[in-house]
Amino acid sequence: MPQMPQALRERAIGMLTAGMSSRSVARALNVHFTTISHLQRGFREYGSTSNRPYNGRRRVTTQAQDLHIQQVNLQDRLRPATQTAAESIGLHNQTISAQTVRNRLREAQLHARRPHRGLDLTPARRRNRLEWANAHIRWHLARWRGVLFTDESWFTLFRADGRQRVWRRVGERFADVNVVDRGAHRGGGVMVWAGICYGRRTQVHFIDGILNAQRYCDEFLRPIVVPYIHEHHLMFQQDNARPHVARIYTQFLEAENVPVLAWPEYSLDTSPIEHVWDVLDLRIRQCVPVPTNIQQLHTAIEEEWTSIPQAIIDILINSMQRRCVALHEANGGHTRY
Repeated sequence: MPQMPQALRERAIGMLTAGMSSRSVARALNVHFTTISHLQRGFREYGSTSNRPYNGRRRVTTQAQDLHIQQVNLQDRLRPATQTAAESIGLHNQTISAQTVRNRLREAQLHARRPHRGLDLTPARRRNRLEWANAHIRWHLARWRGVLFTDESWFTLFRADGRQRVWRRVGERFADVNVVDRGAHRGGGVMVWAGICYGRRTQVHFIDGILNAQRYCDEFLRPIVVPYIHEHHLMFQQDNARPHVARIYTQFLEAENVPVLAWPEYSLDTSPIEHVWDVLDLRIRQCVPVPTNIQQLHTAIEEEWTSIPQAIIDILINSMQRRCVALHEANGGHTRY
């Protein structure tokens, strides 16, 4: 129950002393009747309107034990509070609860949050990402608006709820100790290819079976990408998946005079289309009814892809310079994108 300000307490006692009932005072001051009753009882017993001293529940851990709890969880950010409680002792060698551990961690500004799922960035990959960011950080907005960002994504019927938590402070979401590597998708699903650029997007195309470099050239580059690039005078962007770096693939792009934007490995956070996939996935999960088979998933993907507002895609394209700045500031590490 919230505490009443001292001035309000004195006013309430004055009204009670003047002969008003507790309910009348409660209505007049817009406070709960029980609060006025407790205030009146305390004034009769102690002759004061102030709160009585209250020490609260006695702490079951010492300052040194509190520090130990914080240190073991800082060393292992994925450590559950139940494990720390089971392996720690409190005052007079008594056991402590998991809630006590959580309380001590919150006192140290450590809060349980879902870990950011990022890719494994080795020192070499970080250097490559940083070099790429430095090379493109001064690109004007008009240049980014002339890029066709393409990618493939896997959409599943079912997925885990991601209940794993990590103990971190405010502003530590992208620290390496708080990042969990992405896991493989599970359950039935479909692979989808699409491209986005400023002001427009391609159709979604479904991929059956294994996509190698030859299939990519025959089914995507020749009939879709090359005409689209030449019609709208765009630069082609893709990630470094194995089919994309095969010799037959790169030679085809050179022969067709398709300008290709160099892209660093393990850099999902630099590509705006990754966020479009997230938007599409969220829209599919919110479908009523939710797709329960592959055919329904196909239909939902096609419908929701065309329903995504173009303004969302344009905002993501416009964020490319900020992504380069964030990657530069992170020294090639994980970013908020």
